[in-house]
Amino acid sequence: MSPVFPMLTVLTMFYYICLRRRARTATRGEMMNSHRTIESNSRTSPLNAEVVQYAKEVVDFSSHYGSENSMSYTMWNLAGVPNVFPSSGDFTQTAVFRTYGTWWDQCPSASLPFKRTPPNFQSQDYVELTFEQQVYPTAVHVLETYHPGAVIRILACSANPYSPNPPTEVRWEILWSERPTKLNASQARQFKPCIKQINFPTNLIRLEVNSSLLDYYTELDAVVLHGVKDKPVLSLKTSLIDMNDIEDDAYEEKDGCGMDNLNKKFSSAVLREGPNNGYFDKLPYELIQLILNHLTLPDLCRLAQTCKLLSQHCCDPLQYIHLNLQPYWAKLDDTSLEFLQSRCTLVQWLNLSWTGNRGFISVAGFSRFLKVCGSELVRLELSCSHFLNETCLEVISEMCPNLQALNLSSCDKLPPQAFNHIAKLCSLKRLVLYRTKVEQTALLSILNFCSELQHLSLGSCVMIEDYDVIASMIGAKCKKLRTLDLWRCKNITENGIAELASGCPLLEELDLGWCPTLQSSTGCFTRLARQLPHLQKLFLTANRSVCDTDIEELACNCTRLQQLDILGTRMVSPASLRKLLESCKDLSLLDVSFCSQIDNRAVLELNASFPKVFIKKSFTQ
Repeated sequence: MSPVFPMLTVLTMFYYICLRRRARTATRGEMMNSHRTIESNSRTSPLNAEVVQYAKEVVDFSSHYGSENSMSYTMWNLAGVPNVFPSSGDFTQTAVFRTYGTWWDQCPSASLPFKRTPPNFQSQDYVELTFEQQVYPTAVHVLETYHPGAVIRILACSANPYSPNPPTEVRWEILWSERPTKLNASQARQFKPCIKQINFPTNLIRLEVNSSLLDYYTELDAVVLHGVKDKPVLSLKTSLIDMNDIEDDAYEEKDGCGMDNLNKKFSSAVLREGPNNGYFDKLPYELIQLILNHLTLPDLCRLAQTCKLLSQHCCDPLQYIHLNLQPYWAKLDDTSLEFLQSRCTLVQWLNLSWTGNRGFISVAGFSRFLKVCGSELVRLELSCSHFLNETCLEVISEMCPNLQALNLSSCDKLPPQAFNHIAKLCSLKRLVLYRTKVEQTALLSILNFCSELQHLSLGSCVMIEDYDVIASMIGAKCKKLRTLDLWRCKNITENGIAELASGCPLLEELDLGWCPTLQSSTGCFTRLARQLPHLQKLFLTANRSVCDTDIEELACNCTRLQQLDILGTRMVSPASLRKLLESCKDLSLLDVSFCSQIDNRAVLELNASFPKVFIKKSFTQ
């Protein structure tokens, strides 16, 4: 037999798996929209009247543009009746997420993406809303008032947040999902996706969004849940559902290919003896490992059941150096972690963001996992992981001595004293504490002992009393700092800016958006421009004092600038912006929304002269 046959066998197997995966994921949105419109075929008795209700409360979210101490641009605006709809435009009474487009992925602070992220998981942010009554959903309407099209997934939960008794089982079901699509219009719309019918009542709805294709921030005004109290009876028309859709669900649920039955996949201690694997057995171990490296985690689970040889390969710890569990947040639990344990002894990157909420992961389960798998960890993502408590951070500090990156973004339920343990992680280079309750004493300790920090996010940390003291410590201890996020820090002054500028000369990214105590008249922005020549991103959002002098200093000293946000200033003219654009050849993003001297005509003229620069000019109808 020709020696090329073994390679052909491997490639054929890999090609089949890829085709199967593509067929399953690529048509998901189509199937839900065209074949699963069961609600239109339902029979509702006259007594089972439809209930229409707006969201009662926002219970969880991953980020928002607004402040923790106000209502402007916050997720909390999604509760209740519409504030703006049907008007279009940029309104403070709406819910706005922190980012849009791909700009944040192009910044110096951007993290490398995880390998093995399934192509059908593209969610970037989420918000969870509760409603007064539990119903069987017949429709979910989202009122979008500015740059619509970010919502890509809608889910329902079986748990009732208002029930006094904790549920014995918590299930999440996808009502609708679709890949990100770009809409040309920025006008308001009432988004009415065709949702599938579920077999349990719900009053907890989750929206997941992807803003990567948007030209500007999306704004949501309200969410309407339609439903009936009694379970609808399906008509015979439901038999017209595509059989591929049924087969797909049965494959996942009965065979347990999702994270639900991860333990069953990996706990098969003995595989039946099968026929000889032919030339496949003769392939180099490394070649098989390389092929399997292209599979997602559920695919590894499936493949592990085929034969002993592949089971051995699928359970090799080298397959789990980078482990992204965020896509499986809805089903990942203690049992899943337990059966992954023996395979993750070499894991270096671990993403548990969004996981473990509502009792799915316990403190004990997380601690057991890290005690076995934490020694080689270099990067740990725990954004919005609300099961975390002080014990968890203590375990991280003890079991992960090599940790260099820790993300605790929006872990707003962590008690302030828990952050003291981070100071033990002296090798940290990246620390994200956005929307946490870290206090000043703990943060000063972290900065004192973690002098290797290169990326630090302190956006919306409302418990810090004096940001000037923090800035002084950063300037004294963090000489290698490259990026700093001080978004909405409430009291930093020119003194803190002076300490930062003199102590951190390597800064490439600085976010001072919505810092109201900074005044251009003190010379703080001029000092930044003169002492930080490596700046690539500078956000001075909503600082009304930024003036032409500051822009001209940036033009002279920060020629590497790529992104600049001066939204809301009254003192900048088109002439100074032209100088900036002429000097900063790499500038790609310039936000001049609500700049009173920069009208639409000026934007059009600048766009004509500098077509490679995206100049943003928001509006209110």
